Amino acid sequence: MTEQMGFTLWFTGLSGSGKTALAKELAPLMRERGLNVERLDGDIVRQSLTRDLGFSKEDRDTNIERVTFVAKLLTRNNVAVICSFISPYIARREKSRNQIGTFVECYVECPLEVLIERDVKGLYKKALAGEIKNFTGVSDPYEAPPNPEITVNSGTQTIEESLAIIVQRLEELGYVPRQEEA
Repeated sequence: MTEQMGFTLWFTGLSGSGKTALAKELAPLMRERGLNVERLDGDIVRQSLTRDLGFSKEDRDTNIERVTFVAKLLTRNNVAVICSFISPYIARREKSRNQIGTFVECYVECPLEVLIERDVKGLYKKALAGEIKNFTGVSDPYEAPPNPEITVNSGTQTIEESLAIIVQRLEELGYVPRQEEA
């Protein structure tokens, strides 16, 4: 196999849409194909790298700015980086794309009604009751990507169906070797 080319796969979507679930399932699949993989996840990063930040627009942008820096370093060192962040603002995601360079955006779409129904962490209930301020998709905006390289819908697709779409697209783009090549 030729040397791995680093890239960043950036999952974006509302809270509870399945970004982390997909990333957790995708990472071992990519490792099985011989790739060095690192996962950067919103919940984990906020416990360490960005624990000093809140959820204002400025703090959200700073959060993504720091993650972008780490992803850029890993990408340029031939690592496949999987990022799972709500990252609600198009302009900030575009800055990340430009800074990282080899960037694949994956929009994990899911209707708000399904997310409210799912509400694993109870966050939507609290946000709708006004107990959580600046909650993306409720009291703060989420700007869906206009032209992502990949779109999956966790409201209508199983994790397996979404993963198949993601892997196939990454193969087409030349970032992940096809099963028979791995």
